[in-house]
Amino acid sequence: FRAHPALDLRLQKGSHPTAPTTYRLPHRKRLRFIIGAIVNQRIQTLDRLIPALPKDCDVKRHGILNGPLSGHLARLGHTHTVVIADAGLPIPEGVPCVDLAVVPGLPAMFLVLDAMLVELCIEATTLAEELPVKSPSFHDAIVERLDTLDRLSLAPIARQQLSHEAFKAALPEASVIVRTGECTPYANVILHCGVPF
Repeated sequence: FRAHPALDLRLQKGSHPTAPTTYRLPHRKRLRFIIGAIVNQRIQTLDRLIPALPKDCDVKRHGILNGPLSGHLARLGHTHTVVIADAGLPIPEGVPCVDLAVVPGLPAMFLVLDAMLVELCIEATTLAEELPVKSPSFHDAIVERLDTLDRLSLAPIARQQLSHEAFKAALPEASVIVRTGECTPYANVILHCGVPF
């Protein structure tokens, strides 16, 4: 980052002959020129660091791109819950639902879960008791992800299990339900939001 010649901020010496150490600020026009030079040089530096994108491209570069889902996640607070649901979970009336399902299996639940775990601070999860019995490999994959989060976080993530009926009874309390195309039995998880401080 090379200094621009206009960034010479040495103050000009005052005109009073008996006060050689007195200084006055640069003229207002010079200050505007200095500020403009700083801004322009910062922009040029960013242009060199950031890969070139098409001129009509105005999108997020990272994270969840789905507008409604991103908006719901931004409004979450401590103790709020997010449900990531398979294609068959009944959605209660009155609960916001972001329906991502396209065809059976698309998107898979783990694609959505992994993206959500990156975006959110989670302090607990809830699964159905039937999941480890009916879909053991799916359950093991979720546990593996939670174990990884435990190693990366200061506090372990609490893990709860409910019967499928009790799980469905908790859905009206959710802040948002995200419906995927997953078709594995009992492949649903409730994420309980924490705080990163």
